[in-house]
Amino acid sequence: MALATPTIDPRLVDRLRKVRLLALDVDGVLTDGRLYFQADGVEIKAFHTQDGLGLKLLRRAGLQVAFLTGRESPMVSHRAAALGIDHVFQSCEDKLATLRELCTRKGIELEQVAYCGDDLPDLAAIQRAGIGITVPGSPSYMRALADYVTERNGGHGAVREICDMLLEAQGHRDALVDTYLHGKR
Repeated sequence: MALATPTIDPRLVDRLRKVRLLALDVDGVLTDGRLYFQADGVEIKAFHTQDGLGLKLLRRAGLQVAFLTGRESPMVSHRAAALGIDHVFQSCEDKLATLRELCTRKGIELEQVAYCGDDLPDLAAIQRAGIGITVPGSPSYMRALADYVTERNGGHGAVREICDMLLEAQGHRDALVDTYLHGKR
């Protein structure tokens, strides 16, 4: 089944085809960036289900996924485990250094990484990755320096937008959609 092709900036298509790892900040990208605390001090986070399915589809297509966050939260560990994501870095002070280490371990070049973040701790990784991505709620200078700004906000499907763009550029999207149409998941 042929689906309508999402609008992908033609200048990004070749770079999207090279991506082997999607690395994501958590707060502001996988969540809406707000911090929620219960009366007992326990932190809670809300994740978008479409983002989760998009990440599962990426993994099925052979791409790797990593979470890099400056905060420490059991919610991040739970979400990553539920999605089968093995590369989770919390309390990450230097995201670019962590990303470089992961790339070295996995035999991936930085140009094969798409990185999405929303604030200054993400800037170096956005600038050095093969494709640097941010969300509309990020500061204007972040949006100006990124290769791509998602249409959807962090925590509201921005990650799914990135996943769909990668799957389309790499030729996996229609086949994955067909598995849902024909019950072959």
